Amino acid sequence: MNLSGQVGLVTGAASGIGRATVERFAAEGMRVCVVDWDEVAGRAVAEAVDGLFVAADVGDAAQVDAAFGRCVDELGGLGVAYLNAGIAIGHADIADLPDDVYRRIMRVNVDGVVFGARAAVRHLRAGGGGAIVATASLAGLIPFPPDPVYDLTKHAVVGFIRSIAPTLAPDGITANCVNPGMTDTAIITEDAKAMLAAADFPLMSPSQIADAVVTAATSGETGRCWVCQPGREALRYEFRDVPGPRSEAGRGRVPPGVRPGSGNLGRWSKEMPD
Repeated sequence: MNLSGQVGLVTGAASGIGRATVERFAAEGMRVCVVDWDEVAGRAVAEAVDGLFVAADVGDAAQVDAAFGRCVDELGGLGVAYLNAGIAIGHADIADLPDDVYRRIMRVNVDGVVFGARAAVRHLRAGGGGAIVATASLAGLIPFPPDPVYDLTKHAVVGFIRSIAPTLAPDGITANCVNPGMTDTAIITEDAKAMLAAADFPLMSPSQIADAVVTAATSGETGRCWVCQPGREALRYEFRDVPGPRSEAGRGRVPPGVRPGSGNLGRWSKEMPD
């Protein structure tokens, strides 16, 4: 995928990885739609690249749909949707986890990706294809005891993106994650940054993650997690298959539709009342 002349939309674009990706997209010759709830910082980022700013809460489906609609209407289409908005809460002990804090992180980190992907697919299908990239984390691949609910949300992003990728491939749409390790953004507290510095543990710059986003969007691959670590190029994470059935008839088989070429899954689960 050649990014020059394409339109990119970035959520959580007012700072950190989002801002760095806006700047990288613009350097690639893209027109960029900057989406964030912070109007002052978001407008400044958009103005710096002659882009479009749209204020939106990514946990609100109507606002997400409206943001994508404005992007397409005013910039003339959509080629790449980068679903980056996310927060952490820092509650290691779930016994102390308030309900409102739990709901807040779920609506940003999970709802925001689902609503963003849904809106992106509608426009990318209409435009003949494109790319979706979502920010997950190393915490989407490994345990992260300091913030287990954050870890939960990032595992959800990984599972969701990997699961929609095969269904979108026939439409010419790729879906991938970037999975950064420790990155120098506002999501890490100053105390944590000081602790990492004392331990001589390097932080990545947001621009390194922006490079990985471009790699994910232009690779032509789909359903991948691109791991970002200090001093390394973005690496494709290799998932191992789970053990299969032990019966002779079922050896090596997977349920139909779970893996490309394994048949049409159809609707073999259904909505159930609470």
